[in-house]
Amino acid sequence: MLTGCILTSERPAVPLDVPDGYRAGHGTSAPPALDWWRSFRSSELTSLIEEAQTNNNDIGAAIARIVQADAQAKITSAPLFPSLEADATGTRSKAAGGTPKGDIRAVLSASYQLDFWGKNRYASLSAQETAVATRFAKEVVVISTVVSVGNAYLLVLSSQDRLRLARQNVAASTRVLDLIKQRFEAGTASQLDIAQQESLVAQVRATVPVFDQTLRQSIATLAVLIGRPPIDLKVKGGSLYNLRIPKVTPGLPSELLFQRPDIRQAEANLASRDANVVSARAAFFPTIQLTAVEGYENAALKALFNPQSFLYSIAAGLVQPILDGRKLEGQLELAEGQQQELLRAYCQTILTAFGDVEIALIAIADGAERERLQQQVVNSARQAFTISETRLREGTIDLVTLIQVQQTLFTAEDALVQARLARLQAVLSLFQALGGSWLPPGVGANANVKQ
Repeated sequence: MLTGCILTSERPAVPLDVPDGYRAGHGTSAPPALDWWRSFRSSELTSLIEEAQTNNNDIGAAIARIVQADAQAKITSAPLFPSLEADATGTRSKAAGGTPKGDIRAVLSASYQLDFWGKNRYASLSAQETAVATRFAKEVVVISTVVSVGNAYLLVLSSQDRLRLARQNVAASTRVLDLIKQRFEAGTASQLDIAQQESLVAQVRATVPVFDQTLRQSIATLAVLIGRPPIDLKVKGGSLYNLRIPKVTPGLPSELLFQRPDIRQAEANLASRDANVVSARAAFFPTIQLTAVEGYENAALKALFNPQSFLYSIAAGLVQPILDGRKLEGQLELAEGQQQELLRAYCQTILTAFGDVEIALIAIADGAERERLQQQVVNSARQAFTISETRLREGTIDLVTLIQVQQTLFTAEDALVQARLARLQAVLSLFQALGGSWLPPGVGANANVKQ
């Protein structure tokens, strides 16, 4: 009857309504593949991500924490089972002038704590839920690492693209400088015109070390993420425009609750704390311990197992806390406070997840539009530059206008690369916001987590 009264710890209702969809996107049931990074169609990126999943030290540390949590769950569950010990001793002594005396003892001891109130059972459940939470925590680390590798690789490609543009622009502005010098020799340009164009050439050339620095630092970041010294990693790279931009559907917000590992981790932590509350309540009730000892004791080994050498003892003990300086009360209040804290953390994690998906969807939509418009800017600027260079050869253009046209083109081309980078990074952010890829509850990788 008492057991039925106290083992009723119900999880508080989550004060949060799950929306039906996202403002910036329409949910469908077409989940990304588990190896979603392959959708970028880059074999090098795929190879780097898979190597990171194997060799990244943060992931290795997360796996080690799972081992620790499993071990702690075993330790916490130990009081649920009887303990059995065997003890065999033999002594021999001789006093001065006396005869030798010996004693041989073989005893088997057993003890068991009756868990009427569920204290040990719920302490074990709490440890098991903590072990579950460490598994989801590991998945959080894996997703974060994969996205970090993806972002670093995108920075490598964007740096290579910007380097190529900078070198092309150096060549173009140098070509214009040569034309201005020819006009100077012909008496149709001034020394000031040459100085202004030389300044522009120097400005464009000065961007090369900046892009080279970003490229080399991004490769070093990649090396650390995949568990290698930077000197051992060579990245071929290529161009952002060689990557395919995946089309990602966000699914439904309710599905996000089952897939995002940080939400599942927060949920498991809350379940662990719920069990702790029940265990703390049960600590107010008596502890009943059963013990039994049986064995043989005799001075002579040959007579040790005779019936007359048999001994046994059976006992039951009951311990009821009476005065403990309000220790148990404090432990219960502490557990309840932690429970409320984790409930709020759980709600905040869910809201953050919804916000992450919404922000990523907005970034993808606006990023695509930004890239489209920026491409128009580049096309117009490139056409203007071609016309200006032709007129320069003909001697029919103002050199100030020519310099402005060059600067507009160089800036527009660099901005286009940055727009492409931001769009691809937004796709990565959406994959991360969705928890990598999602599967229905009870299917696939998450189906056997609680074992």
